[in-house]
Amino acid sequence: MHPIDSKLPAVGTTIFTVMSSLALEHKAINLSQGFPDFSMDPGLIGEVHRAMTDGANQYTHMNGYPLLRERIAEKVSGCYGAAVDPQTEITVTPGATYAIYTALTCVLRPGDEVIAFEPAYDSYIPNIVVNGATPVLVPLSFPDYSIDWDRVKAALTPRTRMILLNTPHNPTGTVWKESDFRALEALVEGTDILIMSDEVYEHITFDGYRHPSILGFPALRERAFACFSFGKAYHCTGWKIGYCIAPPAFTTEFRKVHQFNCFSTNTPAQVGLANYLEKTEAYLDLPAFYQRKRDFFLERMRDSRFRWLDSKGSYFVLGSYGHFSQEKDTDFAIRLTREYGVAVIPVSVFYQDGRDDKVVRFCFAKKESTLQEAAHRLISV
Repeated sequence: MHPIDSKLPAVGTTIFTVMSSLALEHKAINLSQGFPDFSMDPGLIGEVHRAMTDGANQYTHMNGYPLLRERIAEKVSGCYGAAVDPQTEITVTPGATYAIYTALTCVLRPGDEVIAFEPAYDSYIPNIVVNGATPVLVPLSFPDYSIDWDRVKAALTPRTRMILLNTPHNPTGTVWKESDFRALEALVEGTDILIMSDEVYEHITFDGYRHPSILGFPALRERAFACFSFGKAYHCTGWKIGYCIAPPAFTTEFRKVHQFNCFSTNTPAQVGLANYLEKTEAYLDLPAFYQRKRDFFLERMRDSRFRWLDSKGSYFVLGSYGHFSQEKDTDFAIRLTREYGVAVIPVSVFYQDGRDDKVVRFCFAKKESTLQEAAHRLISV
């Protein structure tokens, strides 16, 4: 045997795999993993099918199918009023998680520090660590998961290389306001600190909230990588298609890593998406579409014992249970799966120290019949 000195010794199987496997074992409804269980638009499927039958089955440009990059630039201009060069600032990638990893890899070096907010999407910390950098963790303020900007300022050191943000936020469903971006703007002014902005849920916001992308703040955009997902927008998470937008010099470095890792992203999907992006209502209607699902689920859970935290975006809503049980959230989530047939995610797994506020995450990106049955099972918890 030839031992390997692990670069990620603390990393095992993710909680999403664990809970999904447990859901299969107990034939439970899976509200744990963030993917829809309903069909995507047949029109998009048709566009990809047509691309394949028309012969778009070989490598396309390393940076992304040219027409798709042009359509992304048009979308960004329409949504955020930002002019983006499709040739020098947009790279299409096999998913947003890949884009985040690539952005971190092209800039981080041993000794660098990256500020990340907890609870944090599970790929962030391993991405930082595998690149030899150090995560500096700033907790969001429970129970509203707001940002204490004084704590962020206190976390800055001469080694701070990057601040990693996520809005709309997974797992909490919170969204950044313009005031948050202005606070970040003031914090990094006069520094060389870079920003990684994860905006995969950009179109999924509720109650009149509008996602203010970092691309709409010129002083921040010039130091930022911004990553997005077609999978979240078009209910096709399994396609793993996303993109990164960054200033030309950043994009040059991003593509140096990208070309030797992936080289080219799925061609027929890119061709299909390029044509489908002309249908702007497909993403502009998402806030109302998902708010109906959130409200449908919460209405059917109204008489449950859970206390619901405010979700202003994403696929998720958090339920607090500490007023009726002191079980660890991991134990509670497993019990819900085994005894009630509904799988959820314990929020402690999004903290490096396992902080447990007695909160679990529910994914409502499901058919109404799925949500109805899940609520029926959970109402007696």
